[in-house]
Amino acid sequence: MTYLYILLGGLLINNFIFQRFLGICPFLGVSKRVETAAGMSMAVIFVMTMASAVTWFFQHMLLVPFGVEYLQTIVFILVIATLVQFVEMVVLKTSPVLYQALGIYLPLITTNCAVLGVALINVVENYNLIESVVNGFASACGWSLAILLFAGIRERWEITDIPDVLKGFPIAFISTGLMSISFYGFQGLFQSLFK
Repeated sequence: MTYLYILLGGLLINNFIFQRFLGICPFLGVSKRVETAAGMSMAVIFVMTMASAVTWFFQHMLLVPFGVEYLQTIVFILVIATLVQFVEMVVLKTSPVLYQALGIYLPLITTNCAVLGVALINVVENYNLIESVVNGFASACGWSLAILLFAGIRERWEITDIPDVLKGFPIAFISTGLMSISFYGFQGLFQSLFK
């Protein structure tokens, strides 16, 4: 039951975009096309899931035993940067078109606060290894769900008559806010299920 709660929490209830407001920069930057959003989603799912596992090991096998928990943020960022470099090399070799489409946003996964946020949340919540990995995967899937839905909406804007004053970021912020409100409804649904 704990794993189901963590999974649904990361996917819908505590969605990083709509509830925690983490990872907004790549969310707005890469969501112009569904294809690019899907590529970024796969990269974020891999990095967040792996970062959750690797940072758990660093936290419990290195930082805590040696009493250097204050180095947590630096160590976690180094782990995330290493994983992102690996993903960047794989994407460049397997899909140069996707690599070009993602542009600067692929290396920016390193500074994506959602990736660092999930690692820190795992520590704060005192999750064990499996719970940390499930939380990382669920949170990444929630982030991916948000960006894919938003990319679908942004593609529809091209055939919609939007007033000039709302084009670009204003309509993006309004749409994101409305989507956030709709995701907020999941909290009440799952509160009744898990009582």
